[in-house]
Order: sequence, then structure tokens, then C-alpha cells
Amino acid sequence: MNNVFIHLGTCNTCKKILAELGPKAKKLESRELKSEPLTGAELDALKKLAGSYEALFSRRSQQIKTLGLDVSTFGEKDYRKYILEHYSFLKRPVIVIDGKITIGKP
Repeated sequence: MNNVFIHLGTCNTCKKILAELGPKAKKLESRELKSEPLTGAELDALKKLAGSYEALFSRRSQQIKTLGLDVSTFGEKDYRKYILEHYSFLKRPVIVIDGKITIGKP
């Protein structure tokens, strides 16, 4: 994945960050996560840039409490599984520009 802005359309922080990118934003493919979820291959490509699935995992997701998850017991396979199962487990936004990744609020 290259030159992409992965976000939620309803996320005000994502909108603010997109606006702050200015002219760079026009070069990015906009990917709305809820309507266009990540595939396993796409998530694997992001993991390669980020170094781990844990780095991509949002510990602020409401789904953690809803599902009663104990994230402290998670391994890389668990992080990957949950990110693929529900969009809210991906820390947002994810920005990839020229092979460099930024996850969450820069």
C-alpha cells in the first residue's frame, strides 16, 4: 500500500489531520475503513511498514469492553484477527506516503 489515507468518515480527528496535510492530501488515495474494510493482504502490508500488528491496534476501541477482551494476553495473531474482524480495532488514521507509515495522530 502506498500513498493512502485510511480513515473513518465520521472521525473528526481524521478530518482535521486530512485538512492539515494540505496539498499532500490530493496525492493520497482516500480509504474509508467502514465502507471499504482492509483485506488480510492489505493489513499484512501495513504491518510490514509498522513493524507489528500491535502498532496498528487501537486500545481505545469500544469493542474491547463490549467483547470483554483482555488485550494484555494478546499476541500478534490476536491483534491481526481482531483488526480484520472489526474496523474499530485499527488505530486511525493510517497514512502511508512514499513507503513511510504514520499511525494515529501524528
